[in-house]
Amino acid sequence: MKVVVSIGGSVLVPDLEAGRVSGHAAAVEELADAGCTVGAVVGGGPTAREYVGTARELGANEIALDELGIATTRLNAKLLVAALEGRAAPKVPEDYESAGEVLRREEVVVMGGVAPGQTTDAVSAALAEYVDADLLVYATSVPGVYSDDPNEVADAEKFHEMTPGELVDLIAGDEMRAATSAPVDLLAAKLIERSGTRTVVLDGTDPSAITDAVLRGEHGGTDVVPAGSEEPSYWAER
Repeated sequence: MKVVVSIGGSVLVPDLEAGRVSGHAAAVEELADAGCTVGAVVGGGPTAREYVGTARELGANEIALDELGIATTRLNAKLLVAALEGRAAPKVPEDYESAGEVLRREEVVVMGGVAPGQTTDAVSAALAEYVDADLLVYATSVPGVYSDDPNEVADAEKFHEMTPGELVDLIAGDEMRAATSAPVDLLAAKLIERSGTRTVVLDGTDPSAITDAVLRGEHGGTDVVPAGSEEPSYWAER
C-alpha cells in the first residue's frame, strides 16, 4: 500500500517540542513496518507565519514571502527526518521526481514545499498523484471537513464522507465568502478530484489517528471518496 501523509506544521511543530516530532515519526515508522510505502509532506506552521509576517512588514514581495515559507517547511521536514533516525532519505527532495525516486527505493521520503504559489496541501496531493498513491491522509488540527468554520458556527455540519467534486465546491464557496472551514486548499482539492486519489482528512494531533486511518480505515474524520474508488487492501481485512 502506497500512502502520502500530509502533516500540518501546526500539528507537527506548533512549538519546537521534540517529543511531538518523535511521536509522528513513530507513526510513520509503524506504517513502514506494516509494509506501506510512505511519503510525508510537512507544513510550515506558526514558524512560517512568523517569518512571513515579519518579512511582509519589511516590504518583501509575495514571491519572496512564499520562498520564506517553503524554506521553513523544509526545515520542519528535516526535523521529521532526524526523528526517523535513518528510516527516511536524509535529503529533503525539492521536486516530485526526486521524491518518487526515493519511494521507488522503498525508503520513506519527507518533503516540504516545492514552488511559490503552492501550499503543502497541494504538494501532498500532487505527490500522491505523481506516485499513484492508494491513500492520501491530511493530518490537520481539525477533525475533518465542515460546512462552516466550527469555531465560528456552532451548528456547522461535519461531513463523514464526500466526493472530491463536493470538496471542490465547498472550498470554492468558502474562498468566495473568505471563510476558513476547509482544512485543505482549493488547488489541493482540484488535484484530488483530477487524480481520483482516495483521501482522508482528520485530526492528526494524536499520531495514532494516522496509523488507525491508514492500517484499519478507522478514524473520526472525513473520507473523500472518488467514484469507483476501491478500499485499500488493509481495510478489507477488518
